[in-house]
Amino acid sequence: MSYQSQYNQSLIEPEVFWAAQAEQIKWYEAPKTILSTDENGLFRWFEGGKMNTCYLALDAHIEAGRGAQTALIYDSPVTQGFLTYSYDELLHETAKVAGALKSLGVQKGDRVIIYMPMIPQVVFAMLACARLGAVHSVVFGGFAAHELALRIDDAKPKVLLTASAGVEFDRIIPYKPIIDVAVMEAEHQIEHLVVYQRWMHKARLNNDRELDWSDWVANAPPAPCTPVDATDPLYILYTSGTTGKPKGIVRDNGGHAVALRYSMQQVYQVSPGDVFWAASDVGWVVGHSYIVYAPLLTGCTTILYEGKPIKTPNAGAFWRVIAEYGVKVLFTAPTGFRAIRKEDPECLLKLQYDISCLERLFLAGERCDAATLHWAQNLLQIPVIDHWWQTESGWPMLATPIENGQVFPIKPGSAGKPVPGFQIDILDADAQPLNPGEEGAVGVKLPLPPGCLPNLWNATDRFIDGYLSAYPGYYFTGDGGYQDEEGYTYITGRIDDVINVAGHRLSTADMEEIVAAHPAVAECAVVGIDNELRGQVPLGFVVLKTGTQIEEPILEMELVQMVRDRLGALACFKQAIVVKRLPKTRSGKILRRIMRLIADKKPYQAPSTIEDWSTLEEIEEACRERLTLTI
Repeated sequence: MSYQSQYNQSLIEPEVFWAAQAEQIKWYEAPKTILSTDENGLFRWFEGGKMNTCYLALDAHIEAGRGAQTALIYDSPVTQGFLTYSYDELLHETAKVAGALKSLGVQKGDRVIIYMPMIPQVVFAMLACARLGAVHSVVFGGFAAHELALRIDDAKPKVLLTASAGVEFDRIIPYKPIIDVAVMEAEHQIEHLVVYQRWMHKARLNNDRELDWSDWVANAPPAPCTPVDATDPLYILYTSGTTGKPKGIVRDNGGHAVALRYSMQQVYQVSPGDVFWAASDVGWVVGHSYIVYAPLLTGCTTILYEGKPIKTPNAGAFWRVIAEYGVKVLFTAPTGFRAIRKEDPECLLKLQYDISCLERLFLAGERCDAATLHWAQNLLQIPVIDHWWQTESGWPMLATPIENGQVFPIKPGSAGKPVPGFQIDILDADAQPLNPGEEGAVGVKLPLPPGCLPNLWNATDRFIDGYLSAYPGYYFTGDGGYQDEEGYTYITGRIDDVINVAGHRLSTADMEEIVAAHPAVAECAVVGIDNELRGQVPLGFVVLKTGTQIEEPILEMELVQMVRDRLGALACFKQAIVVKRLPKTRSGKILRRIMRLIADKKPYQAPSTIEDWSTLEEIEEACRERLTLTI
C-alpha cells in the first residue's frame, strides 16, 4: 500500500487501519475493541487485548527460530568494553533479572526506577520490568539528587536499580552519593536499592536493603512473562514541567508495541536481522523507543553505545561503529553531526572506514539546519532524513516517506510529511486550520494514534489542561510551524521562540538557518532579548569550526549582512557573539530560553538535564563582555 493510501485510510478508517497493524504482533488474547474512551473521556487503543511486551521483544523471536541472531551489541569506547548478546542470551539475562525482582516482591503494576548508565544491565532491567508487568521509570544516570527525589515521590517505586558509576569521556561519576541524598530527601521510601558494581568504581552498601547486583541475580530463578492488558502502563518517562514538578509521560503496552513495530517498517524501512543504531541514551524517549523496544520488537540487532560522537576517542567514533557492526540505519541528533563537523570539517577520519553498509541517516531531537543537512548529504551520499516527534508521541509524527525503496524529495528545513495516523494541522488562535504558507501552532487532530501518551501519571487534569484545552479537538504540541502546498511541514521552533520585533513576528529558527550557513560557523543559536524601543531584538551566539581563523567583528558584520539580505532590515539582527560552546541538555537540545534570560540579566534556573554547567558561565561572561546593544 502506498504512503498516501496508508495515510488516507489511517485518518478516514483509523480503527480498520490500526486493527490491521495490530495483527503484526502476537497477542495472548486479541483486542475486543480497537478504539475506545476511558472513564475520563480519554482515547484508548486495543482495550481487552492481552499481551506482554518482553515476550514480543524476545521470546517470540526465539520461538520463530531467531534465538542465535545477535540482539544487542554493547560498545563502550570510554571503558573499552565490548559485548554482544544473542536473543537467547538476552532472554536468559532478562528472565534472571525478572526473577530477582520477583524475589523482592515486585509484581504487576509496581513501579521500579532505573538510574543507570549505558550498560547492558539497563536493557535487562527495562525488559525484566516489562516481563513482570511492572512499570519502569528510567531516570538518566547522573541526574541531580533533587530531581531524582521528585521522581521517587511521584512514581512511588518499590525498588531502585542503579550502577556504581557512569563515565563521561574520561570522568567517573559515582551514582551512589547522588542516590543517598535523593533517598533522604524523598518522602516515599523505597524498599530495596540494587547496585551493579562497575570495575572503575565500587559503591559502598550501607544496610541490608542495599543489594549487590551480582549476588542478587546469581541464584534467581528465571521468571516467565506475566500477561498484561494492552491499556496497562509499560513505563513512565518524566520530562521537565513548567511548574517545577516533572511530568510523568505514561506509555501503555499494546499501543506502544503496535506503533513501534509499524514505525520500523513505515518510517525507517528496516527488517528483522538488520542492524539499527539509535545513537542516544536510554534515559530519553529515543532510547526507550529506538534503542530498546522498537528494534527488538522488530527482530533487529540494536546497538547500545556508551560514548560520544567526538572525543571517544575522536570525531571518527561514529564511522568506526557503523563499519564494525554493519549499521544499515543510523538515527541521531543533528547536534551530534554538528559536533563532528566542528572537530573534523573535511571529515578526514571517515576515510579510515568502509561505511558502505549505511543506507539512511535519520536526524531528530533538534531542528536540523540546512547547512548540517547539506553537509551530511554531501559527506555520506545517502538520504539524510530530518524527522520530528516528541517524548509525548513516542514515535515519529513527521518524516519524509519512503515508498518501494525510494525516498520522497527531501526539503531542507522541513521534517517531512505527516506519518500515517497523525493528522497535523497548523492552527490559528481559534483552533481553525490555516492555509499553506501561513504560520501558526502545530496541532494533531484527536484521537492520537497508538503509541502516544494516553495520560500523565496520576495527573489527568494536568494532561487535559496542558495538552488538550488550548485547541479543542487537538493535541497541542507546543511548537509553531507551517505547511507548504505539497503537505510538507516546517517546524519553526517552540511557540516562545517566535520573537516580536516592532510588531513583526519573526522566527529565530529562520535566522539560525542563515547564520549556520556561514562557512566559519559550526553551530549557532539565535534568541530574542528585551529591547526598550522594539520590544525584542535577535541576538546570535555562534561556535566556530575547529581551526577557523576569522576576526569576530568581521564575522559579525558578515552574519548581519547575510540576515539582512535574506530577511530584510526589519529582522534587526545586529549582534553575534562568538562562544566556545552552547549550553545543552544531555540529549542535545540547546538551552535557548536560559540563554535569553542570561542575556536579559534575569534570574534563571538551569534544568538538571544540562550537560555541562560551565557553559552557562561562559555565556554569562560573553554577554558581560560583548552585549552592548543600543538599537
